[in-house]
Amino acid sequence: MAHTMRVRRALARGALRATRWRLVGTVPSKGILVGAPHTSNWDWVAMLLIAWSDGRRPQVLIKQSFFKGPMGWIMRATGGIPLDRANPGATIRELLKEAETHESFLLVIAPEGTRGKSEYWKPGFYRIAGQTGLPICLGFIDGETRTLGMGPSFTPSGDVVADMDLVRAFYADKHGVNPELRVEPRLREESAGAG
Repeated sequence: MAHTMRVRRALARGALRATRWRLVGTVPSKGILVGAPHTSNWDWVAMLLIAWSDGRRPQVLIKQSFFKGPMGWIMRATGGIPLDRANPGATIRELLKEAETHESFLLVIAPEGTRGKSEYWKPGFYRIAGQTGLPICLGFIDGETRTLGMGPSFTPSGDVVADMDLVRAFYADKHGVNPELRVEPRLREESAGAG
């Protein structure tokens, strides 16, 4: 396992150097790692490179359809967990159990879900953090500056609007690879709470 992590770390750092992307921040050993803005199919690779460069082995929730054929093996080998979006409960329950028992549990979630334009982020990252007590760690990709990495971490306070104000402030100048597909960090629950 230690050898595998050394290889992954070297691979990640080499890939970032070769592609001239700058890495910033440090990946925590435990938490819910938000991957945003999610504007490209390559974003999951970027989140893996961020984590691997710090010697972390994250798990990544990925739409179940991506696990068909030979890609399924690659997805699983890199920490991918198939998620049936129509019925995510069983997968989430298993992850919650694992989070309780593992000292280095790191789960990557792209809260924008699809790369298509939508109005709201999906709240799974916030709910899982609240249920487990794990911090939300803000990972990012910014194509304009060719920078990716980790920003701040925080534990949800229960005040969804205040917590999302922190998230919005951090991502305000992060544009993703395809800025036109960026979704403003906002949860549907914020509108419900205000009404």
